[in-house]
Amino acid sequence: MEYKNFFAVDLGATSGRTMLGTLSENRLQQRELTRFPNPIINIHGRMYWDIFALYSEVVKALRLCAEQNIHIDSIGIDSWGVDFVCFDRNGVPLSNPHCYRDPYTQGAMEDVFQHISKRQLYAKTGIQFMDFNSIFQMYVQHRAAEESYLRASKILFIPDALSYMLTGQAVCEQTIFSTSQLQNAASGGWADAELCGLVGLSAERMGRPVLPGQPIGELTENVRHLTGLNYPVPVFAVAGHDTASAVAAVPAQDAEFAYLSCGTWSLLGVETPSPILSQQAYDMNFTNEQGVFSSTRFLKNICGLWLLSSCQSEWVDAPKDVARLIDEAMSSPSCGTIINPDDPLFASPKSMLQAIGTYCSSRGLAIPHGYAQTTRCIFESLANRYREVLDMLKTLAPTPIRRLHVIGGGSLNAPLMQLTSDAIGMPVIAGPAECTAMGNLLMQAYGLGLVSSHTELRTIVSNSIETKTYEPR
Repeated sequence: MEYKNFFAVDLGATSGRTMLGTLSENRLQQRELTRFPNPIINIHGRMYWDIFALYSEVVKALRLCAEQNIHIDSIGIDSWGVDFVCFDRNGVPLSNPHCYRDPYTQGAMEDVFQHISKRQLYAKTGIQFMDFNSIFQMYVQHRAAEESYLRASKILFIPDALSYMLTGQAVCEQTIFSTSQLQNAASGGWADAELCGLVGLSAERMGRPVLPGQPIGELTENVRHLTGLNYPVPVFAVAGHDTASAVAAVPAQDAEFAYLSCGTWSLLGVETPSPILSQQAYDMNFTNEQGVFSSTRFLKNICGLWLLSSCQSEWVDAPKDVARLIDEAMSSPSCGTIINPDDPLFASPKSMLQAIGTYCSSRGLAIPHGYAQTTRCIFESLANRYREVLDMLKTLAPTPIRRLHVIGGGSLNAPLMQLTSDAIGMPVIAGPAECTAMGNLLMQAYGLGLVSSHTELRTIVSNSIETKTYEPR
């Protein structure tokens, strides 16, 4: 197999990193090049992402490759979903994009339901109802005549926006667009004309539709000058939604599994050949998002380790070392309280500790005290929520579920993995932690013709990593 270097940009809701991957003898080797924070910026009480800072970090990492004489054969970008950037006719961002945690969309769902019923919207899109979905963000910006939204020549999701800034080519990648609740899942098409009309989004303002593995363009002359990469470097559409990239690289051997992408968010689901748009799926509020190789990711979003990271930002006495924090948590007695991580109280509180206290006191539950007991409460509550959602999923999935593959940073949390296995009563296969980057890198390899199928991609992942299996006690 020809030796190639793939460059991945993997952006999360708290931090980002760039990774270098090489493929040889059916194994993927990867190493981290740079890591950087991705803070939410609060301006006049509104929350934004800094797209200019993210672009600068990508350029800086590419410049590092040039300085180290690393030849880059391709570039791919993935990020969180739903958020988007408005560009002027010269390809310059008109403003920083809104952050999905900004509560400016509160009440927007009910307003949209005045134009199209909730059931009709689900029948069209198959997307879980969350008030920060792109359709509700766009509806609010369109209704408020927000200047950047009205003036935008192009409206692009985060990975496509950065690809546009690198190549000058505007695209709309399928997996990231499917998070918007604007895609017509029922017809298997792309943008739904009725829904796009509701938010003032025309085809001219969107990028060219592309699938994972298709080329976007090459680095512009300006970017080549900034980075020192003085040769053509292609940028590929990977699975632009980070969960889609992660699920692509689940090292499964058959179809009888569920996956849990465990990080700031937890996303629990199965792969299906087509969307599930039944009344039961609607009642349980499951989502149908696009995956690689024409698959559907049928899943449910769960508020994940965001609970813990928010508490960590408030504790003054807790260990900074996460491993020590976890050890102390699991050595402390359980307070016996189970909270619902998906309660609206925990979405974006000013104080997560206060929100947990309010939740418990309003229900007559024991309030966890101290960082150790609170951490244990969060882990036990997440494991319980995974059981609840998996039980729902079993009634909807087209194939039996016999094991749970856990991917992402949370797969390294051994106590949480054991608690989850105990709760669901089936094996938990943990790893890889770097699943998103692996999916990104290997979809670039697919685009370059070095990987031929999803089966081969997953075989490469299995060859490249070690997993750990937890059995229920």
